[in-house]
Amino acid sequence: MSKYYEMAKEEYAFYGIDTEKAIETLKNIPVSVHCWQGDDVIGFDGAGAASGGIQTTGNYPGRARTFEELKADIQKAFSLMPGNKRLNLHACYAILGEDLGKIDRDAYKPKHFAPWVAFAKEIGITGIDFNPTCFSHAKVKDGLTLSSPDEEIRSFWVRHCQSCIRISEYFADEMGSPVMMNIWVPDGFKDVPADRMGPRLRLKKSLDEILSIGYDKNKVNIAVESKVFGIGVESYTVGNNEFYQNYAAKNDICCLLDNGHYHPTEVVSDKIPSLLAFYDKIALHVTRGVRWDSDHVVLFEDELKEIAKEIVRNDAVDKVKIGLDYFDASINRLSAWVTGQRAMEKALLFALLLPNEKLKALQDNGEFTELMVRQEECKLLPLGAVWQEYLEREGLSNEYYTEIKKYESEVLSLR
Repeated sequence: MSKYYEMAKEEYAFYGIDTEKAIETLKNIPVSVHCWQGDDVIGFDGAGAASGGIQTTGNYPGRARTFEELKADIQKAFSLMPGNKRLNLHACYAILGEDLGKIDRDAYKPKHFAPWVAFAKEIGITGIDFNPTCFSHAKVKDGLTLSSPDEEIRSFWVRHCQSCIRISEYFADEMGSPVMMNIWVPDGFKDVPADRMGPRLRLKKSLDEILSIGYDKNKVNIAVESKVFGIGVESYTVGNNEFYQNYAAKNDICCLLDNGHYHPTEVVSDKIPSLLAFYDKIALHVTRGVRWDSDHVVLFEDELKEIAKEIVRNDAVDKVKIGLDYFDASINRLSAWVTGQRAMEKALLFALLLPNEKLKALQDNGEFTELMVRQEECKLLPLGAVWQEYLEREGLSNEYYTEIKKYESEVLSLR
């Protein structure tokens, strides 16, 4: 325990904050880390690049091309991340083996993900989360999947999502931890549609059919994720916020909030307490949008701090399921992973080290002048010393770039 931490501990105690409790709480908050940062959202089932309203930019050397390479990169990145980590998989990362080219996504089985379970157990993470991959596929017809007027196309994606429920149940059984299974589809139109209602009714029908197969809600939390627009679907998105929030509420499933999926002046931090008033669980995809849903690497910035504040001060650590979602191929991919995950951890620590009850009392008592003053004071409390102590207890340090450059020189540069 460093003298700097001892000093910080005393300073926080002056505000009634227990730094030891904050560190203990932080290390147990699960953060689901997305596998797709490592290979530019390509997967292993035949897609050459991400498509369907999303795009990865950059060509930094060393992209993972195989399961073995992606496993090695994830393991290295996770070794540099503090805290309780989960692994978030997309269905396109199925390990098909001899089934490659013989079956399609609607026929994926738990056996195609058994190698991921073995890997997760090997590296000692707490759970796996899952996502149907309704993009980067030949059966995305005219930009539509679950809302397609082509019954063959629509039913294919229904079957795919149904198979993903069974795979999610398998993950839950194997890992002993509930799975967040999130459904996002790219459906929409580039220009002004002639029919806005029809696609939404078809999407509703598809979701109803997906849920109709029945599943154990103690094992699988199904979420739906809205979006304002994507590349090529700028004028109309079938699964918008109003549609999915109403569908989730009516069908007792989760509503997932991606903080890159709203208008630039909307903030997810304000949506979290609104949903917590009605839902017992909500899910997050934490990203960093620059001017639009650009999935930049998460950084320790204002909106991330506000998101963390709402999770912590509303006693929602167990209710808000945190997942990361960004992909940057213009920089070292492992550094992107580690930087973003550490930023999320820092934001949570920042929120845990605030005198939240005292600040709430000032607001309730109408003491807005003092509230502003105290909130400004909190910004300069010695967070860094507590963060350093947390890292040391996790067997880490602030310096991770040197280790990543070494891995780049010895592993990535040889690909």
